Amino acid sequence: MTKIVKKIAVLLLVVFIGMQFYRPEKNTTEDANHLTSFISDTKPSEEVELLLQQSCYDCHSNQTIYPWYNNIAPVSYWLADHIDHGKGHLNFSEWDTYTAKKKDHKLEEVAEMIEGGEMPLNEYTWTHAEANLTDAQKQAIVQWVQNTRKQYQSALKPE
Repeated sequence: MTKIVKKIAVLLLVVFIGMQFYRPEKNTTEDANHLTSFISDTKPSEEVELLLQQSCYDCHSNQTIYPWYNNIAPVSYWLADHIDHGKGHLNFSEWDTYTAKKKDHKLEEVAEMIEGGEMPLNEYTWTHAEANLTDAQKQAIVQWVQNTRKQYQSALKPE
């Protein structure tokens, strides 16, 4: 039985070492203006823009600021999966590709997730203390969402 355990341990070690050389693609963009469309379209206050930057953009845009531990597999794979999943739900960098109806719906989801305490994820706030939102900060984001949604809803109304 001991030989089998040793073989399994060696195999796992080889796989772990091999994973260090094959990392997932990083979520980075050369476009320094990747959020310009979103910012100019939704006009968040400086406070809300900072909150979005600290709590949302790493997983919901085309530019992630990676922590040092992202260089260690399997953490790098886990983070890549979270980012891909987050961008699949909402990507602020792709805001200009959304229709007015979709923008309204995405903002509605932002408010729901923040009010429900589902976002930002606990796994994210454990290592990014600045992403922990106070009740006042949550309310500021929700208020901004409500005000911004009005512009999309008015654009959707038939004349």
